[in-house]
Amino acid sequence: MPGAIGIGFPGKDAAGNHVSTPFDEQIDFFRRKLNLPTERWDDIVKSAHDRVFIVAGAANADLLNDLNGAIRKAKEEGRGLEAFRKDFNAIVLKHGWTGWTGEGSAAGQAWRTRVIYQTNMATSYAAGRWQQLKHPDLLKLRPYWRYVHADGVMHPRPLHVSWHGLVLPHDHPFWDTHFPPNGWGCHCRVTAVDAREYAAAQDEGRAEPPAGWDKLDPKTQAPVGIDKGFDYAPGASAARPLKEMVDDKLIKLDAPVGAKMYEALRPALKAERDAAYKSYLDEVLADPVKRGRTAVIGAIDPATLEWLAKKGIHPATAEITVQDGLIIGKKAARHQAAGDALSAAEWASLPALIDSPGQVLFDTKSGKLLYVAASGGAQAKLAVEFDYKMKKGHGETNMLVLAFRVLKDAITAGIKGGIYALVR
Repeated sequence: MPGAIGIGFPGKDAAGNHVSTPFDEQIDFFRRKLNLPTERWDDIVKSAHDRVFIVAGAANADLLNDLNGAIRKAKEEGRGLEAFRKDFNAIVLKHGWTGWTGEGSAAGQAWRTRVIYQTNMATSYAAGRWQQLKHPDLLKLRPYWRYVHADGVMHPRPLHVSWHGLVLPHDHPFWDTHFPPNGWGCHCRVTAVDAREYAAAQDEGRAEPPAGWDKLDPKTQAPVGIDKGFDYAPGASAARPLKEMVDDKLIKLDAPVGAKMYEALRPALKAERDAAYKSYLDEVLADPVKRGRTAVIGAIDPATLEWLAKKGIHPATAEITVQDGLIIGKKAARHQAAGDALSAAEWASLPALIDSPGQVLFDTKSGKLLYVAASGGAQAKLAVEFDYKMKKGHGETNMLVLAFRVLKDAITAGIKGGIYALVR
C-alpha cells in the first residue's frame, strides 16, 4: 500500500549540509552499483550512473572499493559530510592517492569531498524516490508529479525556481531529463499528487512545461538550466541490463577508457553477455541470411592497447564485434584449408576466446590482431582476426574479419619467420 512506502525526508545536518533520512530504496539502489575505475568525471555520464559507482581519478580498484564503502556507510548510518571527510582522508592516506582534483589545499579538499558526498547522496535519494513514485499502488492514487524547488538554497537557479509547482503526468517526457537533481548542488525534488491537485495546477497554468524546456544548451548538450551529465532521471535505468548499458558506452568511449571499463565490469557482465550472444548466434544460425546483425563479444584489453600504441596504432574503440555475414559466409582465410569452417560450438566459444586467449599476435603484414585459443596442442586451434576500421552505426568498431582453425606449428613458424609478433 502507498502508506507503507518508506520515504527519506530531506533536511540538514548540524553543519548545514543537506541530508535525508536513509530509506530502503535509496540504500538498495546504491548497494547494487558496481565499482568502475575512471580517469575523468565525465567518462561515464547520465543513466550509466544507475549501474556503476565512480570517483573521477580513482583508477585503483581497492581505492574505489574503500570510497564506495565510505559513501555506503554514510547512507546507511545517516552520517553527515564531516564524518565522510574523516573517512575520505583516511582512505587517501591508506592508498597513497595523489593527483586528485582538489588535492593540496584545505579549500580544494573541502570542495572535492562535498561534491563526492552530496552528488552521491542526491542521486541515490532521487533514484529511491523514482522507485517509490513509480510504485503501482501509489500511481493509482497519485499519478501526477510536482516539481518542488528547495527552500533555503544560497544561490537558487532561476530556471529551477520557475519550475517550482509544475505538475505533470508521471510519464511525461519532461521527467526523463528534468527529474532532479538537475545540477551540482541542486536540492530540488519531486512529490506525487492526485487528480484534484493536477486540476488545480491546470487552472493556474502550471500543468504544461514552459516553452523551450527541451531546447539544448550548446555548451552542455543538456536542456537549458540543467548541468552537463544531469539530464536524466536517476534510478529510471537501474533495471536496464548491464550488458546493454556497456555496449552502448563501449563504442563511444576512447579505447583506453573503454578497455578499463570492460575489464572492471567483465565478471558482472559474463552471464548477461553469454546469454545475449547465445541468443544472437541462435538467431543467425536459424536464419542464415546476411542482414548486418552484429553482437559485441568482448573488448581489447588495456595491455594490448598499450602494445599497439607503441606501434602508433590507436583503435577508435575497445569493443570487438562480430557480424552475421562472417558466421553465415564462413569466409576463408589465407591460412584455411577446405573443411576448416567453424562449427556452431566454435562460434559459441568466441567470447571466451576474446576474454582468455592463449596468445594475442600482431600480423606484421596486415597490421591486424590475431587471437588464438589456448587449447589444442598440436591439433587445430581456433583463431580470429579483426580490423580496427570497420564501421558500425555512428562510429568505428573492431570487427572480426576472419575466423578459422590453425595448427600450432603454423603459429610457431609464423612467429619465427616474422609473420607474427607476439603481443602476449
